[in-house]
Amino acid sequence: MKTSNRSLVRRQTPFLPAVLLVLALLLQACGGGTATPQASTVRSGNLRVALQAITQTDPAFISTDSEVLVANAVYDYLVDVDAKNNIVPRLATDWTTSADGLTYTFNLAKGVTFHDGSPFSAKDVVWTFNRLRDPSLQTPTVDLYSNIESIEATGDLQVTFKLKQPNPFFLYDLSDNHALILKADTKDPTNFNGTGPFIVDKYSPEDRITFKANPNYFIPGEPKLAGFELIFFADDTAAVDALKSGQIDLAMRMSTALYESLKNQPNIQTIDIPTNGFDLVRLRADQPPGNNPKVIQAFKLATDREAIFKLVQQGYGAVGRDSPIGPLYTQYYTEDTPIPPRDVQQAKALLAQAGYPNGLKLDMHVPDTGNRPNLAAVLKSQWAEAGIDVNVIVEPESVYYGDNGWLSVDLGITGWGSRPYPQFYLDTMLECGAKWNEAHWCDPEFDKLAKTAGTTMDEQTRVQAYHDIQKILIERGPIIVPYFFAQFAAINTQFQGFELEAFAGRTDFRNVSLAK
Repeated sequence: MKTSNRSLVRRQTPFLPAVLLVLALLLQACGGGTATPQASTVRSGNLRVALQAITQTDPAFISTDSEVLVANAVYDYLVDVDAKNNIVPRLATDWTTSADGLTYTFNLAKGVTFHDGSPFSAKDVVWTFNRLRDPSLQTPTVDLYSNIESIEATGDLQVTFKLKQPNPFFLYDLSDNHALILKADTKDPTNFNGTGPFIVDKYSPEDRITFKANPNYFIPGEPKLAGFELIFFADDTAAVDALKSGQIDLAMRMSTALYESLKNQPNIQTIDIPTNGFDLVRLRADQPPGNNPKVIQAFKLATDREAIFKLVQQGYGAVGRDSPIGPLYTQYYTEDTPIPPRDVQQAKALLAQAGYPNGLKLDMHVPDTGNRPNLAAVLKSQWAEAGIDVNVIVEPESVYYGDNGWLSVDLGITGWGSRPYPQFYLDTMLECGAKWNEAHWCDPEFDKLAKTAGTTMDEQTRVQAYHDIQKILIERGPIIVPYFFAQFAAINTQFQGFELEAFAGRTDFRNVSLAK
């Protein structure tokens, strides 16, 4: 059902403060236990899923929903995040933390094996995380795990992390999309050898990848499907048409218009959930024209966010405020700093003051998924009134993100998936030198506040830091966040147990089964 910005905030269950959630998890017993291969489990059904093609198969470097979905099926996380953003066990059955918040000790599941038959142990966890934080490999997680002092196998099935300083979000960091456990000393990290619920059966890079159930998966009764098939579609319209005609069973990530077209279709269940995912519009701040603050202010003043929300999102999700800290982070989100109203004449004046009295001409690079092409079209129209002439270049998502080309273009629109806590975006997208700082922006005051928010154990101090961060981003930040999108999916009604996650690629198929 469509939801306005205000009703979305009222209807959703607020996020627990991250610190309280972590403490609660540490005080309660965590699920899991001894692994027992379920050879007698009866599995049936093959789910056919439509997404774009994958290009990266090394879990340390995956980025798109398709790539994350594949990795999530083949490998396991140490700890996972469920659809309600709770930390839950996966390869770790339980864990404890020291009183000073610097030492985390994890006990691991027994009897777990990799797909090649070799046993899983603590050394695999140590090797994986050491690889993820190795600066020489230039993984996206180097900064994320730079606070780890050491990782040690303190038993065959026990691993201990020691931190340099407290991190109230550390359990969430361990569930990062890239933090999938590989076999120690893996020579080829692209060979799909995981402990996960599904085994790669066939991989055709231009067409599809098929999976069969892991008969020795360590969690009893999972997976319930005999297998699933990820079929590559070049565009969302073709995928939705295939769902309507029965050629596939599940489509995720589509434009609002396509989602609306699936309503009331026979044998199809539609699902939409609010998320903190957003489409980010940014101009590089390290070179002309974006290195002049007046230019980015002109872009902001030429943008009508309310109109974009109505035209592009059609009421699904929430209006954005040029910050990744959205209304679903109820304890951190604030509207204390107003967004300046659209002012085309002032935008023109700022461009003239910046040395562009005749306006600007720029290419705008856009991935072809979701509502991003529609957003680009609306922005082109709005900005033209202020003398900003953009040539929209729509590219396949795999091309846009491939070889990190998206990080180098002057002007682009990037889809950022929903994360369970806001610090991720600051650390990876906005801090000076962050791995995915696509705006190439650097602000020492921002960095100081981001460090405070990510390290303090005092919740009120963190809240104030996040409020101050939002003020900076609204007033002088290099980004425009016009909306927070809803996540869409549609599935054939012959399947049950499907639970859509805010980050579509993290959607878990382990409990999907044929309807009885």
